[in-house]
Amino acid sequence: MTVYDTTGRTYATTRQPDPRIAAAIVAALDGMESIVNIGAGTGSYEPAGTVLAVEPSGVMIAQRPVGSAPAVRATAEQLPVRTRAADAALAVLTVHHWTDLERGIAEMIRIARRRIVILTWDHTVYRQFWLVRDYLPAAADTDARLAVPLDRLTALTENSEIQTIPVPHDCVDGFGGAFWRRPDAYLDETVQAGMSMLALTPKPLLQEGLSRLRSDLETGTWTARYADILDQPHLDLGYRLITADLAD
Repeated sequence: MTVYDTTGRTYATTRQPDPRIAAAIVAALDGMESIVNIGAGTGSYEPAGTVLAVEPSGVMIAQRPVGSAPAVRATAEQLPVRTRAADAALAVLTVHHWTDLERGIAEMIRIARRRIVILTWDHTVYRQFWLVRDYLPAAADTDARLAVPLDRLTALTENSEIQTIPVPHDCVDGFGGAFWRRPDAYLDETVQAGMSMLALTPKPLLQEGLSRLRSDLETGTWTARYADILDQPHLDLGYRLITADLAD
């Protein structure tokens, strides 16, 4: 059983792809006619050129919509794909769950002819997010444990470029930072279930902070404290897109 067999049950509902983030991923894959999506989950952000999705969780595969690319149940560390089989390999918010990062990245490089693209996040930025900094330090600890340092990723991917992916204030994908301007959402248990940092943190460690957040929202304290972000259209919470072109 994988972690997403339990935490991924609501993904088809809470983790819809945001079109602005999707556009950045599509742009990074411009010119790539065949793509293998690794850690593909329910198929969010899966480009039209995807020829195969690789996902270890049967629960996630079962939520993939009709018409999605064919999916195989396997792990990033041992891809059932021949060498240089596709133009590109894609990994969206998944590398933090791999058991052997070096082997997983090596497998991406092995199967791709031209490019690898990875969407991840920088914990050094994310830990300043008001939710984890001021209300849920236990979730910040979980996030720190999960996060893969960017320098570790770039050391494994030569010729890589890093692009900041700001989070829109009305982001439709319910990942950890999505509701930075809509704080009520973090009190919703269904929303919480779709976020690794909350789903993997013991609930008793979240209760005090969530109760304080609810109180601050009711009294207007939250609005007064974070007034400086309420008119911002997007916010940098550390999400980063890594693109690396492979040598011929």
